[in-house]
Amino acid sequence: MPLRTVLVTGLGGAGRTTVAAATALAATRRGERTLLLTPEPAAGPLGPLGPGPGEPARVTDGLWAARIDGAAHFREEFLGLQERSAAALDLLGAEPLRADELTELPGSDRFALLHALRTAAAGSWDVLVVDLPPLPDAIAALALPGELRRYLRRLLPAERQAARALRPVMAQLAGVPLPSRALYEAAARKDTELAAAQLLIEDPATTLTLVAEPGPAAEEALRTARTGLALHGLRADTLVANKVLPPADGHPWVEAAAARQQKSLDAWRGDPGAWPAGTVHELPHLGREPDGRDDLAALGVPPPKDVPGGAADGRPPADPWWVEDRRADDGLLVWCLPLPCAAKSELTLVRRGDELLLTVGPFRRIVPLSSALRRCTVEGAALTGGVLRVRFAPDPALWPKGGPTGP
Repeated sequence: MPLRTVLVTGLGGAGRTTVAAATALAATRRGERTLLLTPEPAAGPLGPLGPGPGEPARVTDGLWAARIDGAAHFREEFLGLQERSAAALDLLGAEPLRADELTELPGSDRFALLHALRTAAAGSWDVLVVDLPPLPDAIAALALPGELRRYLRRLLPAERQAARALRPVMAQLAGVPLPSRALYEAAARKDTELAAAQLLIEDPATTLTLVAEPGPAAEEALRTARTGLALHGLRADTLVANKVLPPADGHPWVEAAAARQQKSLDAWRGDPGAWPAGTVHELPHLGREPDGRDDLAALGVPPPKDVPGGAADGRPPADPWWVEDRRADDGLLVWCLPLPCAAKSELTLVRRGDELLLTVGPFRRIVPLSSALRRCTVEGAALTGGVLRVRFAPDPALWPKGGPTGP
């Protein structure tokens, strides 16, 4: 059975860590070896994880938890780089830094997350549950492997490494030293590491759960999040409405708050395009913060879904970006990308060489074009029905006589 991964994110304060812990505990009730990854020093109501960050700690039968520690990962990576560069640093007369001198830099937590995903994917787990940071930080973290791999391909193209036998001659002709073989090898290792994390994120057996406390603010935040997720080829499979209030029993304040929650729940359940039947789960407000396994069980969080060979939304497993090239009736090629909730006024599209730069509100994505579309010119773009369609006209100077014969 392939590893099933559940990525849990949502709004700040909505109870992401609690839902992640409850999901992991629910998986163990089916006899599955489960690992919970969390950036918190404690696995929610399950208790502290112990002093060793990164190392799985046994929580209960079938359940282990490990902390994603951005500071520890940054120190380990920096000291490793410093050790590998010791000869060059000695020549420069540099004084090495000690571990206790290092302070975590902004963004280190995202790299620690990718490292934890890659390590967990190599383990012998049945289910992996990941407690992600709040939206939109989670979207940026999930998109990071693809973006970094694109940078590496642009800066150090693999095909140029094939000419390494000619480096001395080329360097003499150019008058400048060329990138060393070690640099290409380091880039290849990093690309392999990033690819492992990207493969886990985009795997059809990986599902994404959003956690929100029903209310007007949550409705707007989820609309924005759906656009950001779709822009990077991601889709939320489950919406957990957390801390749902019980019947008001005549109390005016509770009655008004419960009415606001119910309005949001009705809107979510009434939008089958975003949340098909069975994807919205309500968790009760316990009147206190959940504490311990009994409270987690009382929430009634369902176990992770069984995902068959492909995603439930019909997206081909071989195409994790959910992008397709297809032939239009008028002979143009059309590139499609679902962007639910996006407004035309928020969208900008710019072609730069062999890439498309898409910006929707606060989110941006750079999309490498397929080999067919690289030989075309952009004729126009339209955002209708929640789908962006970019129309390309074949360039006669680049296409053979007769133009393209298929998508």
